[in-house]
Amino acid sequence: MTSPQDAQQFIGRTAVDSEGSKIGKIGQVYLDEQTGVPLWTTVATGMFGTRESFAPIYGSRFEGDQVRLAVSKDLVKDAPRIDDDGHIGESEQEALYRHYAGYLGNGQTGAEAGYTDGSDLAGNPAGVRGRDTSGPTTDTAMTRSEERLHVGTENVQAGRVRLRKYVVTETVTTSVPVSHEEVRLEREPVTEANRDAALSGPAISEEEHEITLHAERPVVAKEAVPVERVRLGTETITEEQQVSEQVRKEQIDEPDVDVNARDTSS
Repeated sequence: MTSPQDAQQFIGRTAVDSEGSKIGKIGQVYLDEQTGVPLWTTVATGMFGTRESFAPIYGSRFEGDQVRLAVSKDLVKDAPRIDDDGHIGESEQEALYRHYAGYLGNGQTGAEAGYTDGSDLAGNPAGVRGRDTSGPTTDTAMTRSEERLHVGTENVQAGRVRLRKYVVTETVTTSVPVSHEEVRLEREPVTEANRDAALSGPAISEEEHEITLHAERPVVAKEAVPVERVRLGTETITEEQQVSEQVRKEQIDEPDVDVNARDTSS
């Protein structure tokens, strides 16, 4: 438990958060108006340390020239803006309780826990009620809490797909019928029907005849024709993925019974 004598030891030290990240210089320490126990400290935050943010002293400890607070740096930086004028009003204090509710205990504000003056922070977080050797007696029970794992999903970019076309050359073989002319000798005997033609020339001579032969050959032509349309599409595949994370929970031991203890109040 932080005592009133510890108050001056905070001033001027460097405050770090629960993970050891530097927050800023400690400026002032605010005490409980009834008990004098240190409750809040101001820490220089913001650009060039121009803002004074309020942080709870509960759970802090000295580490050399530093003070390790029990809250995160972001939580301190986002604390409600309160004027550093030497006094915290009731509404301002309630705003701080609400901001640090998750750290201080089970989510109650100072008023809901029954401590409008904040005196519960001297030894117990707000909302934690029970008999503790380091704090006041409230009722006969303590609260056991545990962390619950909440798993969700987020949509992230997993990759990019590009559709590209390119030209390849291949050989296509096919058959086509073609025709051609070939020469052949046709012989016919001399008859009365062709005698005149046979005797129309010299009796003995040299002669030469010529004819033109024709042949078909393949002719190739190409044309580009559309054959199909291709586009990119997506489909959603759902699968199970195992997620592992550590969670903390509080345990309560069986009570230690001192059989030799006696009530000597009478």
